[in-house]
Amino acid sequence: MITRNGDSRRDEIVRVALALLDEEGLEAVSLRAVARRLGVRLNTVSWHVKTKARLRELMADAIFAGISLDGLPDDWRDRTTELAHRFRRALLAHRDGAFVVAGTFVAEPATLRAAEALVAALLDGGLEPRDAGWTCWTILYFTLGLTQEEQGATGAVAGLLESAVTPDSHPALARVLPHLVDNEFTRRFEFGLDRILDAAARG
Repeated sequence: MITRNGDSRRDEIVRVALALLDEEGLEAVSLRAVARRLGVRLNTVSWHVKTKARLRELMADAIFAGISLDGLPDDWRDRTTELAHRFRRALLAHRDGAFVVAGTFVAEPATLRAAEALVAALLDGGLEPRDAGWTCWTILYFTLGLTQEEQGATGAVAGLLESAVTPDSHPALARVLPHLVDNEFTRRFEFGLDRILDAAARG
């Protein structure tokens, strides 16, 4: 049962929503399902989070809260790299975590704290404000996109490509096919992040 008032009740709702996410996936998360898990009426949950979209925003911020800002390197590039890795790990810590965060724009404390740390690292690297802002978005988009692919990977895409691509029909794709369908997500992440930061450093 929900027994406390104010923000603590909302936090409890978000914790239950994340538990449902981890157990059953994003499609199973709804205000009604959360109310049922808590043993309360739907309007009790609706009072605190209003809509499913708002619940998803709060869940996204809770995922960002899993990003520790302790013990970060002093060097701007090392710090940016470490923050990006911590962001990815926070997404992977929850089933469908990247799908929860993608498509939301959350001005909540944990999200803003992580964004502040990332942008500060880029500014410390000498990037102009516009470049720091756009590089921040680039890192976030890249991390979300790759992690969504990783969390949704079933092997079906690989099978479709392997059956459709031949050296005669698509010679360029055929040459790189093993690297398109592998599951080297960590190495792909490191590869892409390095190139984003190489471009940022060049200005």
